Amino acid sequence: MALLLRAQSAGLAAVALGISVFLSRILGLVRDKIISYYFGSGMESDVYFTAFVVPDFISYLLAGGYFSITLVPLLSRRFLEDEDDAWRFFSAAVCWATLAISLFCLLGWLFAPQLAKLVAPGFSGEKSLLLARYLRIILPAQIFFLPGACFTAVLYCRKQFTVPALTPLFYNGAIILGGLAGLALAPEQGMEGFCWGVLAGAFAGSFALPLWAVRAGGLRFTPRLAHPMMKTVLKLALPLMLGQSIVSLDEQFIRIFGSLAHEGSVSLLSYARRIMLVPVGVIAQAAGLASFPFLAGLVAKGDKRRFEASLNTTLQNALLVAFPVSLWMMVAAEPIMRLVFQQGSFTPKAAAQSGLLLAVMMASVVFWTIQQIMGRAYYACQDTLTPALLGTLATVFTLGAYYYGAISLGPLGIAFAGAFGVALYTGLLCFVWWRRHGAGALAGVATLAFIALCLCIPAKLAAGLTGRLLQSLFPEYSLAGAFVFICASGVVFCAVYLGLAQLLRPDLLAPLHALRNRLKK
Repeated sequence: MALLLRAQSAGLAAVALGISVFLSRILGLVRDKIISYYFGSGMESDVYFTAFVVPDFISYLLAGGYFSITLVPLLSRRFLEDEDDAWRFFSAAVCWATLAISLFCLLGWLFAPQLAKLVAPGFSGEKSLLLARYLRIILPAQIFFLPGACFTAVLYCRKQFTVPALTPLFYNGAIILGGLAGLALAPEQGMEGFCWGVLAGAFAGSFALPLWAVRAGGLRFTPRLAHPMMKTVLKLALPLMLGQSIVSLDEQFIRIFGSLAHEGSVSLLSYARRIMLVPVGVIAQAAGLASFPFLAGLVAKGDKRRFEASLNTTLQNALLVAFPVSLWMMVAAEPIMRLVFQQGSFTPKAAAQSGLLLAVMMASVVFWTIQQIMGRAYYACQDTLTPALLGTLATVFTLGAYYYGAISLGPLGIAFAGAFGVALYTGLLCFVWWRRHGAGALAGVATLAFIALCLCIPAKLAAGLTGRLLQSLFPEYSLAGAFVFICASGVVFCAVYLGLAQLLRPDLLAPLHALRNRLKK
């Protein structure tokens, strides 16, 4: 138990969260592998993925994904000033979060059939009815997510990252167990077991586990609704509630506009996006989450110099990993999709189609990385309005691309629209930060990104050539050939990239050496 409650430094927190996200993504892939094996890219899987549109939208409407981020800087400052009042403020936040999410979930549950037709206009009557049924099972999970985010915020303030790192593992594990149980006990119910697993995972992983960790470290909760700082919470959360960023809505647009394309488009896009989110989570999300409490603490202390230095270091270190990983995965996209999903109802044709989608999506990983970190920098400064406005602007500009992409190019057009939207949003975040705060935090980032890209290009060419040559020794569409391609291309890419870096710019490898030495201690 002491290990779960131990405070951690920024570097170790990033590693812990990175490992957690990686394992969570692996569990997510296992879950999607089971889905693709039994249901392929057809009606049932399309409906299941689309069933998350309404719950996720309610979460975004209440700033659910960012609620802990909103609370962290406020709680950090309040705990430093007056611990007793900090607990009163925390209690009010939990009560308001619980009441608000419960009300919205009740309305969503009552109007599920109407909402199903609204979010999936391309679905037939049968698919729409099934969507409403799945929606009513999944929707109540949100009641556990938002209050759980309040307890997670306390853990972040305490620099305790282990339990937040475990929550997605509990969540994905419950979905897998629920799905397998449903297939074994009631196969005629299709994917309903996965839906019940979502509900169980939300309770166990996102609510019960953080609650236990906060109580173990000391919790003082008294039910209350009134506290002066709730006005500040509303002020910070309101822009996030009204403004919707492309990174939040991309997955929902995949499902909504995917319903306008041919059957299976939603599933193919969802499978490819699941793979893309592995490096996004391990690199971008982990770096953003781990750096945020420390950036918020530096802002609370008024230490601008260390804030800019910490932000700059986080950006550069993350990009040094994001560039090679994303370019290698672009090369190995089709073999990855084939190895992970091609079995049962998931055909070689589906693997090839989803591989092309993944290659397009991987082009956006670098922008995801910068966005995750820069977004946290704004939030650490208690500026939620700017990211919300810029995100909404990028989303509005991208809506047309999603629609016409879906009509003209099908799922490929939707993938291109998503990559464009994230790149646009990231560019706006960096430009506005530079105009307001100067180039201190961004100094050298563009130059380092260009150098990393130049080092990756020959590594990408060598990896692709090696993978294709070795794969040709195996039967077409074979899993063994995909495995050899992935392994060989990965080894060659790393060897060429690291070799060129050591020869031309050895300073780029300094963060890797420092992290290795820190882990040895």
